[in-house]
Amino acid sequence: MTGDKRDFTQGNILKKLVFFMLPILGALVLQAAYGAVDLLVVGRFGSTSGLSAVSTGSQVLNLVTFVVTQLAMGITVLIARYLGEKRQEQIGMVLGGAAVVFALISAGLFIVMVGLARPISVLMQAPEEAVNLTASYVRICGSGIFFIVAYNLLAAVFRGMGDSKSPLLFVLVACVVNIIGDLVLVAGLHLDAAGAAFATVFAQAVSVVFAVVILLKKDMPFNIRKQDFRLNAQCRRFLAIGIPLALQEFLTQLSFLALCAFVNRLGLEASSGYGVACKIVNFAMLIPSALMQSMASFVAQNVGAGKFRRAKQAMFTGIGVGLVFGCLVFVLVLLKGDVMAGFFSSDEAVIQKGFAYLKGFAPETIATAILFSMVGYFNGNNKTVWVMAQGLIQTLLVRLPFAYVMSIQPNASLTKIGLAAPISTMVGIVLNVGFYVYLNHKDPFQSDLQ
Repeated sequence: MTGDKRDFTQGNILKKLVFFMLPILGALVLQAAYGAVDLLVVGRFGSTSGLSAVSTGSQVLNLVTFVVTQLAMGITVLIARYLGEKRQEQIGMVLGGAAVVFALISAGLFIVMVGLARPISVLMQAPEEAVNLTASYVRICGSGIFFIVAYNLLAAVFRGMGDSKSPLLFVLVACVVNIIGDLVLVAGLHLDAAGAAFATVFAQAVSVVFAVVILLKKDMPFNIRKQDFRLNAQCRRFLAIGIPLALQEFLTQLSFLALCAFVNRLGLEASSGYGVACKIVNFAMLIPSALMQSMASFVAQNVGAGKFRRAKQAMFTGIGVGLVFGCLVFVLVLLKGDVMAGFFSSDEAVIQKGFAYLKGFAPETIATAILFSMVGYFNGNNKTVWVMAQGLIQTLLVRLPFAYVMSIQPNASLTKIGLAAPISTMVGIVLNVGFYVYLNHKDPFQSDLQ
């Protein structure tokens, strides 16, 4: 282990978990702000069609990024597990194999996003006047997909080693470069949506170079050999962990697009209000998301070291931390949701529609604190097939059907549609509690081993 701060197998759980989580939270905040800057600059200095192109094209890019991030979770968990087991000599093969696998994934994404940019834009129902700009945005981002994939791979490696501060620096560098790029290319050279895409790719490229330099300068507890860069046995291991998570994320993101279509049927004001509410929801979910990512590394190290009880204590500690913040966000969203919606729109009708959705969604801020901590625990325990299964049950059998039924009622309400999220999460909590009890009953040795 490179230092006591990154050794999660001893010391105060709350202190170590929180200090590891904070940089991850910071990185997520910057990532959320990252996309907002593109929209803000294009909306201010570009065209209406350009704004639509960035909005639609960024959904495609988000889908790719989120799926790659979940796939890379397998690398995070595997590295943390080997560190806990004191088998650092295996990590070089993990990194070498991961570099090959993700290079192949990048090549595939490049072909799809560059070659099928226009069909993808049409499939996303981009407005007719914005189809060409949307296709251009997707094509440019596809051309730089190697850097986007490489960034997420490197961030996963650092988190697996117990280092959450370095990925925060990478995102910070990317944000600064992206803002400068947007101002130069969009505001200065008036390249519209294409300028925003170029800025995004260039920012990710600079961030990747920065990350590689830091990785090479770090005192690593393992060695990487030339022969490690091939498809090896470790590839199968991290893919077995990451593929179920990536599949779940892919289907979940598709479900969000379907939910957007349900709301769009209710009219322009409802559609705009939902879009505003989603921006607020993204920020409300940052702390549970940071907890989930932190928990995976924390638990994997302790499971690798045979400290199963400490891993479980970490899960309950995470739930406690999440509930404190979740309750605060619940009150804020429920009482001041209209004020927050007013930050994104001056149209009173849009603000009220957004607030209506937030009223239904509000309990999700509490429920997710419990669910995401449990999901992080199971990810760290290498139970990602279960995580995928419970996620798909929530999404396909609860959230989407409930939202659809609410959207076709004679007096359809965004508040009732918003309730689909907390209801599906409560189902997820019940499923995960049942699975947790089942695991303890199946292997009581792990319940008692220190």
